[in-house]
Amino acid sequence: MAAPKQVDGESDPDGGGIIPGAPGEPAFTLQSAQPSVLPILIAVPHAGRTYPDSLTGRMRHPRAAALRLEDRYADLLGQAVARATGAALLIARAPRAMIDLNRATDDIDNSMFASWRGGQGEAATGPRSRSGLGLIPRRIPGLGEIWKHRHEDHELEARVAGIHAPYHACLERELADLRRRWGAALLIDLHSMPPLGLRGPHPPSEFVIGDRFGASCHGTLIAAAFGYFAQARRLAGHNRPYAGGYVLERHAAVDDNVHALQLEIDRSSYLDRALVEPGEGMADMVDLLCGLVSTLAAQVAELGRSGQGGRWAIAAE
Repeated sequence: MAAPKQVDGESDPDGGGIIPGAPGEPAFTLQSAQPSVLPILIAVPHAGRTYPDSLTGRMRHPRAAALRLEDRYADLLGQAVARATGAALLIARAPRAMIDLNRATDDIDNSMFASWRGGQGEAATGPRSRSGLGLIPRRIPGLGEIWKHRHEDHELEARVAGIHAPYHACLERELADLRRRWGAALLIDLHSMPPLGLRGPHPPSEFVIGDRFGASCHGTLIAAAFGYFAQARRLAGHNRPYAGGYVLERHAAVDDNVHALQLEIDRSSYLDRALVEPGEGMADMVDLLCGLVSTLAAQVAELGRSGQGGRWAIAAE
């Protein structure tokens, strides 16, 4: 296996980004073997735990809000799977409380900012911001308002320039590299979810696979994922209640053989009872996800071959 490379804020300023208020801390890290050994990139946008004091000092309930907003330790799952399989791995280090990488930059609630005067049209400009979970989260169901006071416009600008823009530029470059090498690429946007609970007579799903209702991923890959979970006797749902967000909308290009799916994992499957620390199920979950990645990689490679007249775009070294 080729040696992995690390991209961080110091070695590659264009790739690692900057967390405002946390000098020297990269906004994200990329681990990617050169040349790639699988046509898959795992991205973890919501597990960042670098909280500058300047951020937590403005939060009403910093610990509770952080736990509710984070995909708690999904990055540990991604790291273990990437290490075992050779898949590329992009992990956000900046916390979701600072900026949500799965939101468009115009999905904001203007009333959160000091410059907002009201009477200038609707305050929230996107569907997620209207619910309180826009580009900068405002409130959490059951917890209420996150912030003690309004933000300044320059703070939003710094977060977009330092975190959001370079993260998505890096993600785009990595997918393009995989597509050039393999003829096809797959993004697995890795998330975790609270236990879904019973909805009717059927037991709740442990996983939810989102493909924006067929728009972001080839059907053979979705079928392979469901087939894998069924063989493992693990329940998986499709698009409900999570169909995938901005990441899939922006980066999937099925006609160009760049595919993307969102994978939500029940936190109780790999965390402790309090859903705070890694639990006994962590190792089993890593093994399960390794098998999923290997299964999907074979299917993606086949899509790449069929799209290149039966040949990979670049011969494997």
